[in-house]
Amino acid sequence: MAAEQSATDYIVHHLTHAGLVPKTGAIFNFSNMHLDTFWVALALGFLFAGLFGYVARKATSGVPGRLQNFVELIVEMVDTQIKDAFHGKSRVIGPLALTIFVWVFLMNAMDFLPVDLLPAIAQAIGYYGFGHDPHHVYLRVVPTADVNQTFALSLSVLIIIIGFSIKAKGLLGWFKELLTAPFHAEGLGMQIVLGPVNLAFQIIELLAKPISLSLRLFGNMYAGELIFILIALLPWWINWVLGTPWAIFHILVVTLQAFVFMMLTIVYLSMAVEDH
Repeated sequence: MAAEQSATDYIVHHLTHAGLVPKTGAIFNFSNMHLDTFWVALALGFLFAGLFGYVARKATSGVPGRLQNFVELIVEMVDTQIKDAFHGKSRVIGPLALTIFVWVFLMNAMDFLPVDLLPAIAQAIGYYGFGHDPHHVYLRVVPTADVNQTFALSLSVLIIIIGFSIKAKGLLGWFKELLTAPFHAEGLGMQIVLGPVNLAFQIIELLAKPISLSLRLFGNMYAGELIFILIALLPWWINWVLGTPWAIFHILVVTLQAFVFMMLTIVYLSMAVEDH
């Protein structure tokens, strides 16, 4: 494909999401919905749930197989991080942290597939199955390189943070904390004066968490995806020389970003259940 298109067209094509084609005269325009992000992320979510569910059902107390060993290693790693960072008690935090780590890792790991593999398959299906022009068939396979996906994940974490805080302190206790922290004051008068300031700082802190979570993950994965696309434009021997070391290094990036997203979620939830 790189040989048939200019470098600019090739890059633009690979960075264009698959969306709904807008209908003439339609009231609502859903062309900005990134269907590739949605379906790839959903499929990987089912893959995670199915694989771990299968291992849980087939788990044995005897000599475990390689797959059970691998899953237990991941579960123990997550459990260790929770014990070190989360200071409250919750039955939700374990499954939540495990889901975040594995799901984000799987979405990041789609970057390891050859750049043209799945897009070429999508183009072939679009052309032979539906008669579409291959140049107008798009597919991006790394959901976390889409800022919409990373923001959706981080906003979900924000909702859970607020829920944990309300559960631990009560609704009135949470509202009181919004108005009395981080600046504490003696006397009703000073509390009223500092209330708006505290509320502003609390809102900034709440908003900073999902923004930092989402942009950190998106920035790293988008950069990685773009580098793989640029390497694919080079001659095959340079592609191999540069692509292999970058893929090996990217294993660390993919794993680290999933781990960081999980750890920050655990830390934020731990802060949510603590009293100032």
